[in-house]
Parts: sequence; structure tokens; C-alpha cells
Amino acid sequence: METLDPPKNAIELSVFWTWMGEDGIARTKTKPLAEITIKEAVENSAAVSSLYVDRKFPLLIDARNIKSMEREARSHFSTHGRETKITAFAVMVKSPLSRVIGNFFMGLNKPAVPARLFDDETDAINWLKKHV
Repeated sequence: METLDPPKNAIELSVFWTWMGEDGIARTKTKPLAEITIKEAVENSAAVSSLYVDRKFPLLIDARNIKSMEREARSHFSTHGRETKITAFAVMVKSPLSRVIGNFFMGLNKPAVPARLFDDETDAINWLKKHV
């Protein structure tokens, strides 16, 4: 299994690292014990959108370190009612808490693009490659 470690050129934000992979899949990883409010959600969305100016792409989200996420942040990340360059996203989960947050997010905020939860990074990347 691969490790989702941010490269040296990753954009470092308050609770995220965000970068574009050589495979055309964007990646974002939460920092340990990340507490995500609407402020951090908007900040990360701007960073993701800056990765390509003229192209849409899938996104791999490593949510395994999330401590909490506000309702407004979950709603923002669902991509409803806003422009996005994201074609699909896969969310990496590992703990019972991250899976609960992921399932809650997927159930209540039904994303506007294809989205799935994964506990295996290789499976997530293979699924996202269908959306490049």
C-alpha cells in the first residue's frame, strides 16, 4: 500500500497539505488531529482549484487524521452550488471516527460528483483514474 505523504512542493495550509500528483490526480491530506471549519474548507478548496487553471481532475482526500469537521465545512466540500474543477473524489478513512464522518458526509451532503470511501489507497487511486 502506498503512503500519502506530501511532497516538498505541496501547498501547506492551516490543516491540510494539497498537491497535484504526476498521474493527474490531486491530493489533499489533513494534518494530525485536524479540526475543519468553513474557513479551512474554503482555504483548501481554493488551493485545490489553483492546481490546474484550465482542466478538471479527480481528488484523493486523506481524511484519516481528522478530529472534527463542522457541518458548514461538510456542506462546502459536497460541491453543491459552487464551481469546482473536481470530477470525482475518493476519501481515505481508517478509524471508526473517520468512517463515521465519511459516511455521514456522503449520506447527508450527497456530493455533486462521484464519491466513494476507501481504506486502501491503491484501490482509491485505481477508481479515480477512471475520472481523470
